[in-house]
Amino acid sequence: MKRNLLIISAYSGLGGGESVQLNLMRALDTERFALHLVCPRDGQWPQAAREAGARVHLLPYRGATMWFWPAIWKRFPMVGQLTQLLCDEHIDVIHSDYHSLPFAVGAAQRLGNIPVIWNAMGWWFPARPWQLDFFEQQVSQIIAITRAVRDRWLGDDPFMSPNLIEVLVPGVDPDHFHPGVDGSPVREKLGIGPDVPLVGMIARFQEVKGHDVFQAMAKLIHREFPQAHFAVAGENVFGVSKDEAYKNSILTAAREDPVLSEKLSYLGFWPDAREVIAAADVMVCPSRFESLGMVHLESMAMGCPVVSMNNGGPAETVIHGQTGFLVAPGDPEALAERVLALLRDPGMRSRLGKAGRAHVLAGFTAAGYARQIEQVIDRLLETQQGAEWKS
Repeated sequence: MKRNLLIISAYSGLGGGESVQLNLMRALDTERFALHLVCPRDGQWPQAAREAGARVHLLPYRGATMWFWPAIWKRFPMVGQLTQLLCDEHIDVIHSDYHSLPFAVGAAQRLGNIPVIWNAMGWWFPARPWQLDFFEQQVSQIIAITRAVRDRWLGDDPFMSPNLIEVLVPGVDPDHFHPGVDGSPVREKLGIGPDVPLVGMIARFQEVKGHDVFQAMAKLIHREFPQAHFAVAGENVFGVSKDEAYKNSILTAAREDPVLSEKLSYLGFWPDAREVIAAADVMVCPSRFESLGMVHLESMAMGCPVVSMNNGGPAETVIHGQTGFLVAPGDPEALAERVLALLRDPGMRSRLGKAGRAHVLAGFTAAGYARQIEQVIDRLLETQQGAEWKS
């Protein structure tokens, strides 16, 4: 019997977390699952979900903050709207982000405890004392995308056993992200030929992403390797005012610096991230912290070596010295040293690139991640009482 899976997300932009969910949609067995997405408004993420075959339902609501009181939030009008949707579409299981979680749990409980999976993609929303029972007893299953997310969310004195949180690292489609992609559109945009060394970065504008570190690194590299160029793709995809201010400060600094204004290009939102990776000789991820870092997996799948930092998700996906390099966060000198080594050694780039793709194929494919999620769903549906229409 085909199951109805509903993914609920408070976002409409297409960031890293939404890319994880989109990859999951594309890789789930459509013979077994009918896909639904709930968002508060239309945008890049809902449109991509439609293209992946999901039915999109727009229910205007404001996502919960980290201070939510479960008993109060379950009474919000959104819970009633969501309950009706669950009935109308005969939803069997819910896959929720953090900001939608109290609404998802509230609606599921009204209908006989439909299983709710929280896909924990970040650690920065710690459980408050009045939320402990909610997370431990009312959320059916917590899945963390990395051990770093699980451990940081639980903190030094965990209120629940780490064993209750399953760690499933998402993956990418290696048939989509592959070494044969043409990167010439990016190089044409930059006005550089195929032989010009290019260092790339893909990230939305947010202070934690480390654009300032990338710019400092670029200036250091230019001193010793002036022929290198640098390109950054990404936007303020969620329209956050604080992130817009950060973006403006970064772009202003780049325009006003004589080296960066000539050698560094900000591409804005680039529709096909693969073209940016394919154009680059090295991909750099200078974030101060990443819960996962999808661009690491995408770059390795495409055979492009990665230079990143050694904390958070990248430390769990990049093998230092084999598929890329890991350095301390916030250290432009260390980044520059590793990037320079790769730019000067085509053989090393090729060796690490091939090893990176093999690493992704062995353990970080979207298909493998989808099979793991399907097993979690099967287990929940076998052990947890569902809504009346499933009896």
